[in-house]
Amino acid sequence: MSKKNSKNKAGSSTIALNRTARHEYFIEEKIEAGLSLQGWEVKSLRAGKANISEAYVIFRDGEAYLFGSSFLPLQAASSHVVCDPTRTRKLLLSRRELDKLESLIARQGYTVVPLALYWKQCWVKVEIGLVKGKKEHDKREDTKAREWDREKARIMKNKSRGG
Repeated sequence: MSKKNSKNKAGSSTIALNRTARHEYFIEEKIEAGLSLQGWEVKSLRAGKANISEAYVIFRDGEAYLFGSSFLPLQAASSHVVCDPTRTRKLLLSRRELDKLESLIARQGYTVVPLALYWKQCWVKVEIGLVKGKKEHDKREDTKAREWDREKARIMKNKSRGG
């Protein structure tokens, strides 16, 4: 019984994706971080009302914060709670991970951006990426590689039909 209940549908745990980050940056490393939330935010995440496409991670006083994300409050949320959809939310990382990220940002010019927001059991997790920006010619090379992969797939499909 318990195995049946714990099994999730494919893709149902993802709340929000940052598709532009994969286009704009080279992703060097991915790290999973927890997210400190208020009650109304959890309810809005269950309804899928989150946007992390404009968000990034800032470091202040030895802590990491998710800045620029927006979680839209539900209409049925409690009236006595003041909802700030764009508030800065604290990321829950170990001291070792925080120190590593801060040093790489300071020395080597990396940036930290959120890549995905998802459920892991009953907890909300953020997949953050240590990234470097792409230049315009890098984006063109990625587009060419993607188109060539599609063309190869078409050629292979046609050969298997005809041959």
